Amino acid sequence: MTSRFTELVVDCHDPERIAAFWCAVLGFQVIGRSEGKVEIGSWEPTVEEVRARQMPPTLLFIQVPESKAVKNRLHLDVSPIDAGTDEEVARLIGLGAVKADVGQDPGRSWVVMADPEGNEFDVVRTLAPSDAMDTQKSQGLSGGSAGCCSSRAPRSPRP
Repeated sequence: MTSRFTELVVDCHDPERIAAFWCAVLGFQVIGRSEGKVEIGSWEPTVEEVRARQMPPTLLFIQVPESKAVKNRLHLDVSPIDAGTDEEVARLIGLGAVKADVGQDPGRSWVVMADPEGNEFDVVRTLAPSDAMDTQKSQGLSGGSAGCCSSRAPRSPRP
């Protein structure tokens, strides 16, 4: 017997707002709605597909009355696919994210951020092709993170 990882559930005050934020971040779409719930994903799962093989989980945002009180024990890591880390951080700030301080080491290779309701997530190494990063550097668009955080560089362990 085995189980599949099918959804990651996030408690929040405003599921529509947070789902819209994460759709913009990840390029996902809304695949389901009901009262106080919004589900997003990169695909619309069927029971047959999920039984056949492990597929990417969806994100399910559920409305709850209480506010977030402490640092998340579970969080998402996102990797830019067509830009450097600095450019992605700037884009996410434009979408409503903020940089967050959770006591991380200043020498870290990732950026800790929080979504509009304060749920922490990390922007980690870029997965952009190196030729795209070279073009951005030559145009003065890269903040320099691509050199230390390219798709070939391993991620530094967390403290």
